[in-house]
Amino acid sequence: MKQSLRSLAEKLGCRLIGSGSITVTGVSSLQSAIKESLVFVEDTQHLDTALRSAAAAIIAGEFAATKSATKAPSKPILISAQPRLAFARAERLLARAESDRAVHPSAIVAASAKLGKKVAIGAGAMIGERTKIGDETTIGSGSVIGDNTGTTAGEGVVIGSHCSIDANVTIYPGTILGSRVTVQAGAVLGSAGFGYVKDSETGHYERSPQIGRLVIEDDVEIGANSTIDRGALDETRIRRGAKIDNLVHIGHNVQIGENVVIAAQTGLSGSVIIEDNVIMGGQVGIGDHARVEESAVLGAQCGIPSKKVLRGKGVVFWGTPARPIKEYLKELAFLSKSAKRESGSRS
Repeated sequence: MKQSLRSLAEKLGCRLIGSGSITVTGVSSLQSAIKESLVFVEDTQHLDTALRSAAAAIIAGEFAATKSATKAPSKPILISAQPRLAFARAERLLARAESDRAVHPSAIVAASAKLGKKVAIGAGAMIGERTKIGDETTIGSGSVIGDNTGTTAGEGVVIGSHCSIDANVTIYPGTILGSRVTVQAGAVLGSAGFGYVKDSETGHYERSPQIGRLVIEDDVEIGANSTIDRGALDETRIRRGAKIDNLVHIGHNVQIGENVVIAAQTGLSGSVIIEDNVIMGGQVGIGDHARVEESAVLGAQCGIPSKKVLRGKGVVFWGTPARPIKEYLKELAFLSKSAKRESGSRS
């Protein structure tokens, strides 16, 4: 979407040095920039390279304003205290499609569904009974929203405004999404959790009730092919600002705090609690009823046993069972020395 630098600067809260009438259509790296590209730099070292590039304009930190005070720059510069963040926001603003927002003729929308203003629904999508979709939300092709196949009879799906639901997403009844939620292709939200009861006489397993709901708050992003189960009897909740990568599984009754970041292939068992600002690397595995307290950092492939409580603001944990990385490294050093002594004694 083409925008003038003046308009972009206002929306991003940046200070503009140079012409505001110049337009840009997208963002790029310095190497792939074209004449309508917007690029960013975070240090003086790369500023000169950006000024010599083909880009139309630059997002930079206050250092660029200081340098421009002595010599007018050859390109317009948007000054931001956080240039990388401003660049990310600019990309989203420029990526918004200008095409008409409409319901594709092949989409199926139930009579009881309620659509807000400027809702876009792609080809082959199905919007089930009692679904509510907020203003300017996009539903991708082939997605199934509230198809009444779940056990939460009578409950439709609620999706807030300015959400982006990509192609082939399935959202079960009883799921509530806030505003500005992004769900990438193939994700499944609100499916039944993995809960079974064993008959001691026959040895057969029977499903225990999975009739709760799933609540996803504002500004959450969910990666491709991730799955989040609804609560067994109550709710699973993903709080504001959480960012969930591709191929993540979140079990029933899990509580995810605000601004939590979870990397790919992580699995959370039922009734896990993750407090605010926790960061998880890829392939982390967490047992049921465990708790990770605020601002902990879990390295890749951490393992947390059931009912374990992990605490320590800013502490990096590693290994299985997860422990502070300093302890983990001491253990590795000890094992390495022991192996060398053992090897020496054999020789």
